[in-house]
Amino acid sequence: MQSLIRFAAVAAGVAIAGVAGGQEKINLSIATGGTGGVYYPLGGGVAAVLSKYVPGMQATAEVTGGSVANLQLIASGKPYIAFSMVDAGLDAYNGVDKFKSGKVPVRTLMVLYPNRMHVVSIEGAGISKMADLKGKRVSTGSPGSATEVMAFRVIEASGLDKDKDMKRERLGVAESVNAIKDRKIDAFFWVGGLPTASITDLAATPGVKIKMIDHAEAVKGMNKKYGNLYIEDVIPKSTYSGMDADNKNATVWNTLVTNASMSDKAAYDIVKTIFDKKAELVTVHKEAENFDLKYQSNDAAVIPFHPGAIKYFAEKGIKLK
Repeated sequence: MQSLIRFAAVAAGVAIAGVAGGQEKINLSIATGGTGGVYYPLGGGVAAVLSKYVPGMQATAEVTGGSVANLQLIASGKPYIAFSMVDAGLDAYNGVDKFKSGKVPVRTLMVLYPNRMHVVSIEGAGISKMADLKGKRVSTGSPGSATEVMAFRVIEASGLDKDKDMKRERLGVAESVNAIKDRKIDAFFWVGGLPTASITDLAATPGVKIKMIDHAEAVKGMNKKYGNLYIEDVIPKSTYSGMDADNKNATVWNTLVTNASMSDKAAYDIVKTIFDKKAELVTVHKEAENFDLKYQSNDAAVIPFHPGAIKYFAEKGIKLK
């Protein structure tokens, strides 16, 4: 795994290195998420295959706060591609909520995999349903994450007030797991792929029994207010040890995005390589199994596709805009 994960060394960002011998040279950064999630290892895998198979491209994966922070990096106009949930992406595209300072010229490269909302507690915390979060210590995700965006929407649609009804912390998934192990919080929100390594670790901790809180009933209210972005879904009880039953949850799509200014050739090469080398990415994380042509649609992506991606998918018989 470590050989597939490459870190960006320059905090100020990266730039196109130029063109030599007719070959476009690009130093590309991939904005991922925290170390305990799925974006992080997958981003490292994507960086490895792009660097190996796309002539002139050197890609590195950056640890970030998550979707919101990633979209802010996309707004910089520097050569970034980023993982993002579609709800955060739509806010950026429209310039609302956390993006009120201006619309982001974001474009979809491809639809990736479904992101499941986890509402996690442990036995002994006194939480078995969403209403039980009232008066509890709850982490709603790290600042700059789409977990925070979606957590607020789940809380709201469940009839709770995020500010008045709970003592709220803003921790990433790895930090949340450590905090709940230490009994510093009672529950946490995390939206990610299956399985998420940090939650696997929590579930396997001696003396800890994980409790996944059902919240699928919130989806109707979320979609009524924010558009049809969410679906009622299930986290199978086989996902994490100690689960007593399937968890009824809210799910949203993940996408890979970039700035509209990226060249059509670079966008085409990125998408083509990810699909061509899917088998290598599956060895990094099994969510890559969901990278599928059948999921590529404007309804799933929500925001427009990049012209380079449109060209690739047209070659596969898929018409997009």
